[in-house]
Amino acid sequence: KNRPVFKMNQTKVCSAYLDAEPGTTPECRFPNCKYEHDLAKYAETKPPDIGSECFIYTNLGHCPRGVTCRFSGPHTDQNFRNLKNKQIYTGEPQEVNHISKDLTIKLRKKEYDFKLADKAVDLSFDILRAREEKEKGVKTETSSEEKENETNGSGEPQAKRPKREEKPVGYAPEEDLIKLRPQEKKKLDFKDKLYLAPLTTVGNLPFRRLCKKLGVDITCSEMALGLPLLQGHGPEWALMQRHKSEDFYGVQVCGCSPPQMARVAQLMEENVDCDFVDINMGCPIDLIFKKGMGSGLMMRNRPIEVIARTMSNIMSRPLTIKMRTGVYKDKNIAHNLFPKLENLGVGALTIHGRSREQRYTRLADWEYIRECKQTVDIPVFGNGDVLNYEDYYAKKESSGVDGIMIARGALIKPWIFTEIKERRHWDISGSERLDIVKDFANFGMEHWGSDDRGIETTRKFLLEWLSFTYRYVPHGILVHPPQRINERIPSFCGRDDKETLLASPNGQDWVKITEMFLGKVKDGFEFVPKHKANSYS
Repeated sequence: KNRPVFKMNQTKVCSAYLDAEPGTTPECRFPNCKYEHDLAKYAETKPPDIGSECFIYTNLGHCPRGVTCRFSGPHTDQNFRNLKNKQIYTGEPQEVNHISKDLTIKLRKKEYDFKLADKAVDLSFDILRAREEKEKGVKTETSSEEKENETNGSGEPQAKRPKREEKPVGYAPEEDLIKLRPQEKKKLDFKDKLYLAPLTTVGNLPFRRLCKKLGVDITCSEMALGLPLLQGHGPEWALMQRHKSEDFYGVQVCGCSPPQMARVAQLMEENVDCDFVDINMGCPIDLIFKKGMGSGLMMRNRPIEVIARTMSNIMSRPLTIKMRTGVYKDKNIAHNLFPKLENLGVGALTIHGRSREQRYTRLADWEYIRECKQTVDIPVFGNGDVLNYEDYYAKKESSGVDGIMIARGALIKPWIFTEIKERRHWDISGSERLDIVKDFANFGMEHWGSDDRGIETTRKFLLEWLSFTYRYVPHGILVHPPQRINERIPSFCGRDDKETLLASPNGQDWVKITEMFLGKVKDGFEFVPKHKANSYS
């Protein structure tokens, strides 16, 4: 929270003039508009272009940043009007799940109709209370029978009472709960799929798009908090955005309150284009854990039951849950939760083979993952310590899981998905790795913008990713290959200058890498990584 913040102080261009086409005279609707209308004046103060080719214009035929684009030469005329290449421009949106202004207003004014969610969660609580009352009654009745020793006052055995037939009450969903017919529930094939873990900050849309290009099958959004989503908070809703290349895509939400999570489920069902919704029950961060969210939810049986039952029945898409082995390293509880969650309608489960207390230290417990898998019939993904294709197939076979979710392994070497599918160790060169970095930079500018603000946002997230990828050691120089994820590697020199630069743990060298594709940084620029991993401890 004390990291340096870099602020932009450049003049902004009025949106009416920003994307004006050649031969048109734009009109601003605001008489007191404080933004720049004189494009020629703006062009005089604008820094030189970073490059001669705009990735967005070349691939889509139109760059919406117009004259403010730092690669604007190819798509602006002498009057600084924005050009379109009509031969390739289709106008088709490349990303979906942008929150509309109407939805934002409804959420902020609390005018959105959540009657469905509220009714569903009330019914779930009724079922929970009925089960608890029955269990309490059964215990009382059993205790009384034991005192009577199954005899009447004359010492003769009591006549057996006819057993009363009752409806089963427990974790199984009840018929009166709002639910879809089985044929209406969306079916997904999770078997043998490569799953990119939802990664806070670094699991952004450009990075997921990069991993799709390198072979991943399933992608998931960064963790979004339930309350900001219900409040129409723009930055939280931005985490929901999906690129059209993400053909198997889920969103991950986090919360602790059953009524709140029920409303989130209704919002996702009615407003978000995704294939599944995942509940985060594994986040170890103190800020999340102390509020009863993330891994803190694992020990709260009543909220878990109501949340899972309600959300799985509100939505037509599968509900999945990601968790850890437990909260404490010497007390595993996931194996108790698995069968209960399956009966509540959860469609798939993921388990990270460490407890909340361990964070990322020590090796993941794949033997325990195998035990958890044996308790359910639904798809189960394992997670932990996979950095090469040998790890992947060995852990998948030994544990019997349906697939493996990859997190830090993908951050260190996103081409791990290519290695797994081709069953080979890719001795990737420094030039090939820089091409991958360039792809991220281009995808970032398409997503966040190619103007100054978009460039710096792309740089920030690229630097966060480089703070992980520098840990990769080229396969060709390893003495004992393959590299393991928790091995601390000593400093080394690569086979060329590019490999040595990419392996540097110095943040200033990471900044130099970004300057190759995003131009020079401003004076006084500093970078401190947001994530400080303790994976070597």
